[in-house]
Amino acid sequence: MIETNLEMTDKIGYFLFKKGIIDGVTLEKALHAKNNDKSKIKRNLAQILVQEFGYDHDQIFREVAILYAFRELDVTYEEIPPQKINAIKQLVTNSPDSLKQQMLEHKVLPFMYDERIKDKLILIAVDPTDRNIPKIAFGLYAKKYEVLFIRKKDYEKLVNTIIPPENVFLKMMEEAEGTEMHIERDESFDEDALDAEINKSALINLVEGALVEGVRKGASDIHFVPKPGNRTEILIRIDGNLQPWHIQDGTLPEAVVAVVKDRSKGMDRFEREMAQDGFIQREIDNQLIRFRVSVLPTVGTELKNKFESVVIRILDDRKVIKDLDKLGLSGYSRKAFDKAIKQPQGMVILTGPTGSGKSTTLVAALHQVIDPTVNVLTVEDPVEYVINGARQLKIGYKMGFEQAIRSILRHDPDIVLVGEMRDKETAEVAIKLANTGHLTFSTLHTNDAPSAVARLYKMGIEPFLIAYAINIIVAQRLIRRLCDSCKKKINKIDDALVEHLNLKEDEWKSHPVYEAKGCVKCNNTGYKGRIAIHEALYFTKEIRQIIVRSGIEVDEEKIRAQAKADGSLTLRDSGLEKVRLGITSFEEVIAGTSDE
Repeated sequence: MIETNLEMTDKIGYFLFKKGIIDGVTLEKALHAKNNDKSKIKRNLAQILVQEFGYDHDQIFREVAILYAFRELDVTYEEIPPQKINAIKQLVTNSPDSLKQQMLEHKVLPFMYDERIKDKLILIAVDPTDRNIPKIAFGLYAKKYEVLFIRKKDYEKLVNTIIPPENVFLKMMEEAEGTEMHIERDESFDEDALDAEINKSALINLVEGALVEGVRKGASDIHFVPKPGNRTEILIRIDGNLQPWHIQDGTLPEAVVAVVKDRSKGMDRFEREMAQDGFIQREIDNQLIRFRVSVLPTVGTELKNKFESVVIRILDDRKVIKDLDKLGLSGYSRKAFDKAIKQPQGMVILTGPTGSGKSTTLVAALHQVIDPTVNVLTVEDPVEYVINGARQLKIGYKMGFEQAIRSILRHDPDIVLVGEMRDKETAEVAIKLANTGHLTFSTLHTNDAPSAVARLYKMGIEPFLIAYAINIIVAQRLIRRLCDSCKKKINKIDDALVEHLNLKEDEWKSHPVYEAKGCVKCNNTGYKGRIAIHEALYFTKEIRQIIVRSGIEVDEEKIRAQAKADGSLTLRDSGLEKVRLGITSFEEVIAGTSDE
């Protein structure tokens, strides 16, 4: 009898309760909230459970869709063909602004016309019970329509491609056009005039807009490059490649840099002769984002100008990878890396150029070994990502990097991350930690794994310590992934590629090979995202013996030969493995690796 009354009171609540998704106490509270709802349009119980009780949107509304016999869109965003996305974009673009606003507000989009019933429009909605859907269908001139349930994350990806979120700072900047700066001045720099021009110009909106745009486009860095003739070029780095974003004409480059400094913590606007590092923090699209700012004085053709180059690194915690499977480690490299990080002591070294993802891999490795029973300390300058479960030392003018690394020996560590072995002193302390019972992670700048051994040797580290303190050295590079939506299969591998890469064509006949094409999902680049390739030098007995027996210098070729015999792949061979798997292209492997 109670269940019958409940079903009559609220069909959605009864259904969710019967399926065990909500309990009786929550149902009672949600019904009370529904009965006392002061919203203009009365919300149903599903909406209240998501908005006020924190239930997962897709879990609740998938059940609601089942209850009211709404079909669910059976493809993810990644599986929607680019042609269909273009068709949706056209339908939305041709709609009045008021209708577009309604679609965004209620999270509804036109998807396609039914193939069997030509005048029937299929709409997709994160909440198929939304009472505004008929108005939206009427606005799209749909004589007949059907609503499908779409998962919220798929809707958000789709809508960001079709109607990118408005950057309010750029809009304000456009509205303020015509207030460009035109200052004629002599060598005595008029700071008051500069300040007045900054305040009345749109430069603040430009800088803030660049931060928002960089985050939304998934960029890793934003560059402000001063040019002669009162011009500043702004570029963003996406998937490792710099690309133009905006050119600020008619404005002194000094003014643009001054605004960046004003918006950053730890910077002096009036200092133009030395390098400076600063920090910015913003909430963008409900996510706290940190930015690391680097300013360097540069030489310009106009002596009266004091040019400075600015690079802003975007530190987005959503990009932190905790799963080693997502890094691209596979085969021998993955097995060797797992074995090395599970040792109770010893050193794990990542090597490669700046921007090759070394820190990302080390943070992922740390997440595999962090445990409440161990004391994990990190010494980085600067700290990029906050690592839960680790004590990250704060480097500043009172405690420098060198002092911090010496001090950790007295802080009872179990696992230590040393951001970079930049000199002999740092390397010696790191090696000492690894040799005295601590698991130690660090990075080094060398081209490949065997040359890292030679680098440490030339720093003055004893061969015996190098051989027995290190577990593994992994060289890493980042290469771009082919866009899954548009990559094109190659029927025959070009003869020039076969010759350049020394390929054996017979070995490639059973592997489909792809090349970049370009579509709306990848901004017509043919690539979307990046993946790491690795060369793992695991310290076997044979490798250790080669190092210990080194004379005047380390025999890198002998180490390479032994590593290959142990099963290690070179960086280029690791890249070619990714080509065999259809993840990347030959061209990307050639661009990211050198001839071995």
